[in-house]
Amino acid sequence: MPFLVPVLALAIFAQGTSEFMLAGLLLPLSRDLGVEPSTAGLLTSAFAAGMVVGAPAMVVLAGRWRPQRALILLLVVFIVAHVVGAVASDFRLLLITRVLAALANAGFLAIALATVRGIVTPAQTTRAVAVLLAGTTLATIIGVPAGAALANAFGWRSTFWAVVLLCLPAVVALLRDRTLGALPPALRFGVRAELAELRRGPVLVAVMLAVLVNAATFGVFTFLAVVGADAGVEATAIPALLAAFGTGALLGVAATGRWAAPVERAWITVGTVVLTVAWAAFGAGVEVASVVFAGAVLCGAASFAVGSALIARIVGQASRAPMLGGAYATAALNIGAVGGPVLAGIAYGRSGAFGVLVVAVLLTAGAVILTALLRVGRPPAGAADAKD
Repeated sequence: MPFLVPVLALAIFAQGTSEFMLAGLLLPLSRDLGVEPSTAGLLTSAFAAGMVVGAPAMVVLAGRWRPQRALILLLVVFIVAHVVGAVASDFRLLLITRVLAALANAGFLAIALATVRGIVTPAQTTRAVAVLLAGTTLATIIGVPAGAALANAFGWRSTFWAVVLLCLPAVVALLRDRTLGALPPALRFGVRAELAELRRGPVLVAVMLAVLVNAATFGVFTFLAVVGADAGVEATAIPALLAAFGTGALLGVAATGRWAAPVERAWITVGTVVLTVAWAAFGAGVEVASVVFAGAVLCGAASFAVGSALIARIVGQASRAPMLGGAYATAALNIGAVGGPVLAGIAYGRSGAFGVLVVAVLLTAGAVILTALLRVGRPPAGAADAKD
């Protein structure tokens, strides 16, 4: 595996910490800015919306630059957005900074996914994608719980400053990486032709599945601290609860990277059924603290095992869209992350923590039905590595 892959994973770790850290900041942030937790949850949806728009837009704008230049500039924009967010005293301004940070994050992730396709063999694609996503899952294990603990000790703004500091080593690593610097600028590509790839059955089904699975995942994760508090989890134990979810997520991604590629379709189909059952079991015991901890681990593992396999499938099936294929994957993940917290917030307002889990069950049950369409279509010509 080229050294570039873990370098990109390091940057994605910093950005993933920012994307998910609101899960541990909802309560102190909402108190400080005078908004309801359900309203503060919109910060997660705003970030995800920026990711959806930013993924294809940033690839089109920056995709013809050398990858090193594009990735560094996008990371710098991300840092500036967090500096402004750290000093924001108005919820609307903070919302704007989240969208700007997301635009930069989206471009970075999409270009990173596109770059990985060009530096690994076809057989290594699933594993390389899993390594990149491991940066995100490590953020849920280390970054998000640490951010929650930092917010408890020094206020939620300290977490934004911590993200700024965390990004700096990634900038240095990208500047010094010779493998990345040696890559040529991307060739000119037909935007319309690549966008047309989204209409192919295998790509579209994988995208729709990723939207449903990730909507359930991020809906629950955004409100996990609130769910834990309602179940009697002490404030000092909330970082441990978030870490439990992240630990499960890392195990899920690692399992996908190791075993999913040869049986990708079955992995997604069976995994989606398992995930639906796991969300239902979580919901049945959502008022018990021990069940909340166990559910965080098990559902985190199942969610990311299925989600990372779907991201790899999108990248593999969209082989005729070498530049925008990564954007498809990023957009699919974050369309779910837009809708999931909104639906979970509405459900929480009406039915409490149980409602959040009901939404997750309904979303993944829909995905189970949709897996029947995974057989539709065929891999594009020349994509020998694509799995049916």
